[in-house]
Amino acid sequence: MEQKNLKIKGMKVLLVALLMGVLSCKEAPKEQPKDVETAEVSMKASEPFFKLSLAQWSMHRMVREEGVDPYTFAEKAKNWGFTGLEYVSGLYYKELQAANFSKEAMAAFVEKCNAESKKHGMQNVLIMIDGQGDLATTDDQKRKEAVENHYKWVDAAADMGCHAIRVNLSGSKVPDEWMASSVDGLTQLATYAKEKNIEVLVENHGGLSSNAAMLAEVMNKVNMDNCGTLPDFGNFCIERTKDGCAEEYDIYKGISELMPHALAVSAKSYDFDAEGNETKLDYPRILKIVKDAGYTGFIGVEYEGSALSEEQGIIATRDLLIKAGKELN
Repeated sequence: MEQKNLKIKGMKVLLVALLMGVLSCKEAPKEQPKDVETAEVSMKASEPFFKLSLAQWSMHRMVREEGVDPYTFAEKAKNWGFTGLEYVSGLYYKELQAANFSKEAMAAFVEKCNAESKKHGMQNVLIMIDGQGDLATTDDQKRKEAVENHYKWVDAAADMGCHAIRVNLSGSKVPDEWMASSVDGLTQLATYAKEKNIEVLVENHGGLSSNAAMLAEVMNKVNMDNCGTLPDFGNFCIERTKDGCAEEYDIYKGISELMPHALAVSAKSYDFDAEGNETKLDYPRILKIVKDAGYTGFIGVEYEGSALSEEQGIIATRDLLIKAGKELN
């Protein structure tokens, strides 16, 4: 009898031990397999340090020469593998100018762009503004008019959820005059834009704006957190003649000088070799400058070549950016 009781007691102890073991197995977190952990780390390391947006100028020939609807921008950009949209105001001027940029016309533009970007899950990043007057003219009244012409675009950018508008600093060709006028024009515009939580970005875009040291000095003098630069990998020609560029600023020095003020970046491209490298621009070298500046935002693809179709050029630039970006990790 005593032996039977001991046997039953031993079985109970064994059952309790087994039950506790089962419970502890359920509660214990499963360890991630080493190969899964390695794969996750590897994937993160292979991702570029930036996000990809498409500058709509890359398809300006499609719109102006082939009759492509500019409102298909979001759909096309998504199909080409981008997540951000950089609109070009001039590609919508045909309808907007016909309506004299009325509030109704601007509201319709915003509504259509928002509907398309939402439909295709894209992010509105910025609007590039052209043809709205010279922000660096020495004529005070004309400069004021140019500033006010940009107000409607600041409002549109805010309504579209963009973070910025891109402007040009055209005007005087005399350095001191250009500097003073640029500071005044940008200060006026950035003051208005600040109320709308919009940044005003200047691209090196010809003339004295392509003198990176001078443009950086303008940023220092304006000294507003919503006023910055949009360094373009190309566009460093200060003086152009019918025979080409007569004076070009050093590209790599220029990008280095503009990056401390950069709130967006534009990846210009012209042509590619058989290995997919840009023939004029050293992309790995440029991207290292961009990364070393601590930039992690959108880089906008802006293909401006003619050897490839616009679609082929866009894809070639995208692929080169991704390849060069990964190599820096």
